[in-house]
Amino acid sequence: MDQKVTPAADSTESATSPFVFLRRHLREYGILFALIAIMGFFQIATGGILLKPVNITNLILQNSYIVIMAIGMLMVIVCGHIDLSVGSVLGFVGALAAVMIVSWEMNYVLAAIICLATGALIGAAQGFWIAYYKIPSFIVTLAGMLVFKGLTLWLLAGQSIGPFPPNFQLIASGFIPDLFGAEGLNLFSLTIGVAVALGILVMAFRARAQHRKTGIVDEPFSFFIGKHVLIFGALVYLSYLMATFRGLPNVFIIMALLIAVYSFIAGRTTLGRRIYAIGGNEKAAKLSGINSERLTFLTFANMGMLAALAGLVFAARLNTATPKAGLAFELDVIAAVFIGGASMSGGVGTIVGAVVGAFIMGVMNNGMSILGIGIDWQQVIKGLVLLAAVIFDVLNKKKT
Repeated sequence: MDQKVTPAADSTESATSPFVFLRRHLREYGILFALIAIMGFFQIATGGILLKPVNITNLILQNSYIVIMAIGMLMVIVCGHIDLSVGSVLGFVGALAAVMIVSWEMNYVLAAIICLATGALIGAAQGFWIAYYKIPSFIVTLAGMLVFKGLTLWLLAGQSIGPFPPNFQLIASGFIPDLFGAEGLNLFSLTIGVAVALGILVMAFRARAQHRKTGIVDEPFSFFIGKHVLIFGALVYLSYLMATFRGLPNVFIIMALLIAVYSFIAGRTTLGRRIYAIGGNEKAAKLSGINSERLTFLTFANMGMLAALAGLVFAARLNTATPKAGLAFELDVIAAVFIGGASMSGGVGTIVGAVVGAFIMGVMNNGMSILGIGIDWQQVIKGLVLLAAVIFDVLNKKKT
């Protein structure tokens, strides 16, 4: 029996051409190609400034809080909901951290733990009304957005509070030290980057081997090799660029850990599969025994915690808490998730796609700023890109 199964899997694999596979999985891979095309365009248009080590580092630091919140927002949208309060929660938590650390001189580690717990409680409070009382998430989180904007103004008394202690600032502005002591190149950071790229490559081959055993491989081997060689090369190259500047930022490590953990939860655990099932068809999920209320509640609590983490990162980067912190961030976060391939109706989307969507927004902001394009036209272009992503999602659904 084993001898018959393996050839069948191989024949199915070889029968699928790269072009047919790409057409079937355009939603997942199209966004990655879009990021490459956008980066290539701005690299040429800016005369090579985009991929300079200092600009790559700034690009990561500037978009870290958007990426962190996009991870949580992806889970919310996959569950079939939306959270409009994340920008206001970010600003409120940053203000709370400033009051505790700067005004009250509290230890920054203890203050950070309290801030994360506060964010989780805020998300849980909103999730409670959404999950158990079926109040639309749009209304609940819109109310939350207004409430926490007001509370931020009250907490800061309309003024900025700062600066933060140097150790707290390291969350967003610190870099991994070079343990090897090389000159002109952070060898330790480069080693970490290469190790991560190799780890992703090994896991991809292991996953493919497992899929072949069950006969569910439909990705052509040539496409599989080309895709992962491209990913490996891009990760090593970006690691090298950053290593020639100051190395990997601390917040980059935080982002990488979050991406790995949440990708595992979303794709490899029962919890993740149940969240996708709720977004796909909540009635069917409930009939199959899934506690949709509890999972929705936990999804919003998780979103609140990640918004709080983003608030700490943003405050540390600015080195101050301001009443306007987080203004309209929820729009960038939601746009990143939809551009990254998530469906408006729920049940579809990936963590990696949301992160890629966030970096598309970041590269566009960065590239247009380098080119001197005004903020007015930047907003217009970003709006059109978001509209195009949603139209693509609708048309793609009609085809299937």
